[in-house]
Amino acid sequence: MFFLSERLEFPSVEKANAEGLLAVGGDLSPERLVLAYQSGIFPWFNEDSLILWWSPDPRMILFPDRIKISKSMRQVIKSNRFRLTKNTCFERVLEECSTIKRFGQEGTWITYDMKKAYLKLHESGYAKSYEVWEDDSLVGGLYGVDMGHVFCGESMFSKTSNASKFAFIKLAQEFQEKGGFIDCQLYTKHLESLGAREIPRADFMKILQG
Repeated sequence: MFFLSERLEFPSVEKANAEGLLAVGGDLSPERLVLAYQSGIFPWFNEDSLILWWSPDPRMILFPDRIKISKSMRQVIKSNRFRLTKNTCFERVLEECSTIKRFGQEGTWITYDMKKAYLKLHESGYAKSYEVWEDDSLVGGLYGVDMGHVFCGESMFSKTSNASKFAFIKLAQEFQEKGGFIDCQLYTKHLESLGAREIPRADFMKILQG
């Protein structure tokens, strides 16, 4: 376990423990967050906790050409029921992600300090949102950190069936055109159902830095 100082640095991801916890402390400045994502590291902690920095092994990622789109979802996309926008209401997406209730979870890791930090990162041009609209209502979306060839997904929300899937599929299609990939960080059945899979952290670092 490494305790970070004011110096802008992180230890090697190989020094993370079995759960993926690498370091504690530091700050959430845009400069440190950008360095973290460039280094295969992300923050994740609760309201009453110190800042915790993670680099799990294995790592959940999506190669966009492997996105799974069900027949029913293809029909949803074809129906033009949803409309996608980007970065038109980042703060609203952030707030929705922090307040939506999730099965098996109490509270949120998107704390007040995290919100402030990602708003600054958004202003710096790194943190971006994808918004899904049904008529004039915001019904879903996601946000994350765009590092050019990789989109580091942070959270998504859905107020109606398939809205967040729609955002994720559109994100994947965009990054397929770029030749990039999506860092999903941690395993969930939902992400697996969409085509994401776990790979060794060493392999993740090679494609992140290559």
